[in-house]
Amino acid sequence: MNLHAVYHRAKGNWSYAYDATTLHIRIRTERDDVDRVDLICGDKYDWVNTKLIVPMKRMLSDRLFDYWEAAVEPPHRRLVYYFGLHDKKGSAYLLEKGFLETEPENAYHGVFDFPYMNPIEIFTPPAWVKDAVFYQLFPERFANGDPSNDPEGVEPWGGAPTPKNFFGGDLQGVIDHLDHLTELGVNAIYFNPLFEATTNHKYDTADYMKVDPHFGTNETLKTLVEACHERGIRVMLDAVFNHCGKTFPPFVDVLENGQDSKYADWFHVRDWPLRLEGYVPTYETFGFEPIMPKLNTENAEVKAYLLGVARYWIEEIGIDGWRLDVANEVDHHFWREFRQTVKAINPEAYILGEIMHDAMPWLQGDQFDAVMNYPFTNAVLEFFGQSKTDAFRFANSISAQLASYQRQVNEVSFNLLGSHDTPRLLTVCQGSAERAKQATLFQLTFPGVPCIYYGDEVGLDGENDPHCRKCMEWDRSKRDEELFDFFKQAIRLRKSHDALRTGEIRFLQALPGDDRLIYERWNNDERFLILMNTRSKPSELSAEVTPGRWTDAFSGQVLETSGSLLSLKLPAHGFAVLHRVTK
Repeated sequence: MNLHAVYHRAKGNWSYAYDATTLHIRIRTERDDVDRVDLICGDKYDWVNTKLIVPMKRMLSDRLFDYWEAAVEPPHRRLVYYFGLHDKKGSAYLLEKGFLETEPENAYHGVFDFPYMNPIEIFTPPAWVKDAVFYQLFPERFANGDPSNDPEGVEPWGGAPTPKNFFGGDLQGVIDHLDHLTELGVNAIYFNPLFEATTNHKYDTADYMKVDPHFGTNETLKTLVEACHERGIRVMLDAVFNHCGKTFPPFVDVLENGQDSKYADWFHVRDWPLRLEGYVPTYETFGFEPIMPKLNTENAEVKAYLLGVARYWIEEIGIDGWRLDVANEVDHHFWREFRQTVKAINPEAYILGEIMHDAMPWLQGDQFDAVMNYPFTNAVLEFFGQSKTDAFRFANSISAQLASYQRQVNEVSFNLLGSHDTPRLLTVCQGSAERAKQATLFQLTFPGVPCIYYGDEVGLDGENDPHCRKCMEWDRSKRDEELFDFFKQAIRLRKSHDALRTGEIRFLQALPGDDRLIYERWNNDERFLILMNTRSKPSELSAEVTPGRWTDAFSGQVLETSGSLLSLKLPAHGFAVLHRVTK
């Protein structure tokens, strides 16, 4: 037994309260090294009468490790525990103080301790998010519903996007096309920034309390939000609190008055006067972009202003959440106050951070509900879209991601395949709609919250910014209607089955050097078996199944299996989603 590979630490993603009554306890061992792991646990004040030995299940595996998990309901909200690890050669016991060869004689000394399940500390993301399918809208490029508010020099709809041109997309255009979103089946919208700014992307905010006049008015947004709510669609706005724009009045004042400005401490200035030295500003910015000065969120006035912004759009306009731009560069203290402010107004508001790396420090229940899951994005696109990796490495990557966070975090993680910052899904998939379907199907049958980037559902393509920001195609003769029908069916499937949203997941076939994948999703009532052939030629896939009646969720074809082996021949880049009711 390789004890060097064994790892557990109390709290974080290794021991946490999943809900008001249940603790999840996890431990890591070397892959295929340990035959059985037991969780030995009980109440620290009544060990003799409460001691339990709970067999742990092998939750997931990656290239190096197995991850084991047990769910326990402590009778008095507290638990002390240790682990028994067993292989064919013997046993070892892991306590907080280290390893023992035999069980400890004193169960109160040196064991792991979950002191108390304080209700206020239980991480409880908004319940509605687990059932959401988001649709990301880049407002300037979705639809032009009100030509009277078009920017000067607006170009004809459908032209080639550049970093600086405008096509007149606005909020009225979104209102006019809500039927499209309803038909697609999405029930939440993520808007790129709507506030007044100089650019087409609006990440250089000039006025945080005002909808950009080229998009409409605050009242237009309120009308849109109300119309969305009538259709069961939630609305999330983009908050750019890391930095503002060059036309933000406090920054204009600093430019004019320098160190004498009453707003001088609203920004991080290294040297006066404000200027460029080569390509580097003498003040902190987003990247090295001089038109996006970084805000000092430790300043009490800045903090009060931004928290007022967060409050206004929820209270007055009725939005349902905030997506936080460049969230990892803003201090944790600010985000803790931000969460308290937002949740005091609407406990069900969704707080989503833009973080592209390990986000555990932000996901302790005191800051964000979730982050944009770019590690998921990269893994899915490299396997399904680009054939850069095999099924074994893909499954390892996905499993490691799931093991890195608490279950309730995974259930609301924002899983995207493309955005305004990335090449289009179809382009990454080398122009293959079949590859794009496979990537999307995995996204929609995976734990977490899927987000569709506008236009992906009708076959828009495009390399990185600005080409991924094309105008939405409304001419049905120029759209991939077959792809649109697939998106509708896949979204409907997810929304119809709880097992695809919050059920368990396991990879059944993901072999080294192979490009075929089989995984399953299940809960107490039903089970799904998903088979993927990512090869460019037909291939047969086989899986061990429970004999009985299985239904193809897309075609409706019924398969009756009398034996335990189910085999299907799938076309190139084909898939099958088999469903079985088990209750």
